Amino acid sequence: MNNGILEFINVGKEYSGHAVLKGINMDVRPGEIHALIGENGAGKSTLMNILFGMPVIHETGGFTGEVRIGGENANIMNPHDAMEAGIGMVHQEFMLIPGFTITENIKLNRETTKSSAMSKIFGKRLETLDHEHMAQDARKALDTMGMDIEEYTRVHGLPVGHMQFVEIAREIDKTGIRFLVFDEPTAVLTESETEHLLDAIRKLAAQGIGIIFISHRLDEIIRLSDRVTVLRDGEWVATEETKNITAAEIARLMVGRALTLDRSETERKISDEEILKVNNLLVNMPGEEVKGVTFSVRKGEVLGIGGLAGQGKLGIANGLMGMYPVVGDVTFKGEKLDVSKTDETLKKGIAFLSEDRKGVGLLLTSPIDLNIAFNAMEVQGKFLKKIGPFTFTDTAAIKANAEKMVKDLDIRCTSIAQNAGALSGGNQQKVCVGKALALDPDLLLVSEPTRGIDIGAKKLILDLLKTLAEEQGMTIIMTSSELAELRSICDRVLIICEGKVAGELSPTDSDEVYGMMMSGMTKEEAIEASMNAGGGPND
Repeated sequence: MNNGILEFINVGKEYSGHAVLKGINMDVRPGEIHALIGENGAGKSTLMNILFGMPVIHETGGFTGEVRIGGENANIMNPHDAMEAGIGMVHQEFMLIPGFTITENIKLNRETTKSSAMSKIFGKRLETLDHEHMAQDARKALDTMGMDIEEYTRVHGLPVGHMQFVEIAREIDKTGIRFLVFDEPTAVLTESETEHLLDAIRKLAAQGIGIIFISHRLDEIIRLSDRVTVLRDGEWVATEETKNITAAEIARLMVGRALTLDRSETERKISDEEILKVNNLLVNMPGEEVKGVTFSVRKGEVLGIGGLAGQGKLGIANGLMGMYPVVGDVTFKGEKLDVSKTDETLKKGIAFLSEDRKGVGLLLTSPIDLNIAFNAMEVQGKFLKKIGPFTFTDTAAIKANAEKMVKDLDIRCTSIAQNAGALSGGNQQKVCVGKALALDPDLLLVSEPTRGIDIGAKKLILDLLKTLAEEQGMTIIMTSSELAELRSICDRVLIICEGKVAGELSPTDSDEVYGMMMSGMTKEEAIEASMNAGGGPND
């Protein structure tokens, strides 16, 4: 069925001067199952966007390098070009019309017609749908998937596993399909559905279709793929025959990097006093749903929360601050806390540094000094003064506080009167930190505190968080996609997978143990796999 090899030749991509892909070279052979793995932000999605000619690529200056099929430049400028080149994609998010039948979804925009009495007189536009022929095509695609379900069944109400198979059937029904990309196809499937899907992918490869299989589940990659390519921080790290590499080695390649901070060799002494207890927390945050998380934090501790994007790690802090619908029992300093009431949570002594600094963290058209003081004014009545029955803004106090924060946090600005929206990303993040510190909290929740900022700003913010915990005894819960940063300042790290706590790790546990736990293994399974690969839990 297939001919020609798919090649990425020295592919690079920049967004606003920031390189997100740096000279990627990779190939996919006909009939091969080629796994693509990397942490979030490694560049997998950008590479696939290039392959499919997505508008986000060409509207932001295009890319460097080439995508070739059979040795020739594929010149893919839009998704239609990709389809014409024989490239299909099974998305993680379903693209089905619930009210349509399975056949109608499979044949959408590629319907088969037949002539009618009217079309013979007035032309092809009056041909009618050839339902029988379309049903036969759909049946063939479903049989290829081993899917024993009536092709006239409506999609609405089908189990999610069946919907995933319909998505795949639609792609393989397309004429001339040569390569198929599977983007986290098992994320919503049960164990038995996953086995069924993996068998179907093997059948497709046996027909000569080249497969790119994107997954964070290392066990699936080991069982399914012929080769695996690892990306990290926009760079190609390795391409290996899967039979020659272990899950532990893949995990090490995926997350291994130098720490951004030197970790103290001596273990910190932390109070035994429990400051926060969370029991069976559920948070309905779109894309970061929390499905029953339980943990506790001691006074003065720095607790890290890590995991891949979409697994629920960001939902925890957002839920504790009442940013999304939340259910669960939360106790703070011995008292029950109604986390649905954000103002009450702030008054109790919990502050939040959001991952969305522009949407949640800052008043972009207001000056730096007001941004820093705003929450403390609104929640605690700080920076206000009373004269008789009247309350006035204490501009002198706001100014003095802002100037101190600018100095302590090294906020680079023209003056404290400069609007926050005019600052660089790193300096905006420093203002957010100052805004949280103005509340003088007992517990500070920080989400992705170094996202999108330069290495100098990162070190300053991480050093500050470390100082707040070690010298001022502040309790910190830090959520981050940067494992190296979590390990450099946290006392322990919870790994979140599929909305739940997969396990707790020490900052000194190995790269591969972290990587395997993020990929769905238990701590015990990850350590055993690491030991079998010749490493140790703290190697």
